[in-house]
Amino acid sequence: MRLVPVLLVVASCSPSPSGVDAGIEPVDAGAIREVTDGGALDAGSPPCSLEGDRLSCTHRTFEVPVARPIPLTRVVHVGVPRGAAPASGWPTVVLFQGSLFSAQLTWSARPGDTFGAFWQTSTVQALLDAGFAVVTPEVRLFGASYWDTNIPQWSVQWSNAPDHHFMVALLDGVTNQTFGPLDGARLYAGGISSGGYMTSRMALSYPGRFKALAVHSASWATCGGPLCVVPDALPADHPPTLFLHGEKDAVVPIATMRTYEAKLRAQSVETRVVTSADGAHEWLEVGVTELRDFFRSHP
Repeated sequence: MRLVPVLLVVASCSPSPSGVDAGIEPVDAGAIREVTDGGALDAGSPPCSLEGDRLSCTHRTFEVPVARPIPLTRVVHVGVPRGAAPASGWPTVVLFQGSLFSAQLTWSARPGDTFGAFWQTSTVQALLDAGFAVVTPEVRLFGASYWDTNIPQWSVQWSNAPDHHFMVALLDGVTNQTFGPLDGARLYAGGISSGGYMTSRMALSYPGRFKALAVHSASWATCGGPLCVVPDALPADHPPTLFLHGEKDAVVPIATMRTYEAKLRAQSVETRVVTSADGAHEWLEVGVTELRDFFRSHP
């Protein structure tokens, strides 16, 4: 049985500083190493395929050395559409995993897998088929933990957070096309649970980098579960944001999302809310087309 992770963190509701590059040297692109080749794509080969009832998507895996605040090797999985990339590279979606299960699992699932896992992989397929590259970075311990965005200390000192240093390395790798022909000027982000909070972090701490966001089963960057205070003033340049949420979510109450969305609307930020009356803390089937279409509408 394959699980999609749930939120298991304690949040701080204090705002955190932005500043993407504070005290961080760019990662040497030559130090990023491909460790797994998911299989080269022929020009006519689809990036995803069914074997029996299992949907799997081709991808490559890279190790990214991050020196600060302590030396760590982080992992990034990258899939690209079939055919030749545009001259500027593929528009790129960064999908952030939830807690405790590897981002590697995003790339393969069966119908009936718990927490909507099959719809998560189907979303990857829909994005690849629509001409987006997909990048799934791993949290520490090779995916078996959670993002720093709402962890006390890092939530209010983001410039010192290990995940901030990782994000700088990741964004450098995309911009320099170290991971392949990706377009660093056309970036999108989405994620579920802990990954949804990390998606919100992109608006808070990486201004101007992302064209649109999709926050799934989560809320503002420093919230966590029912513990949630959304600041009155959100970033003025907050990207357009899609919210997806199950109305029966007992882990992240839907009311926390609605507060975030309402404050964005009050600042005239474009939002879209999609809910499921029967949905719990899980990737929603409707997310398959909603992420694709929302990102495609913001070129």
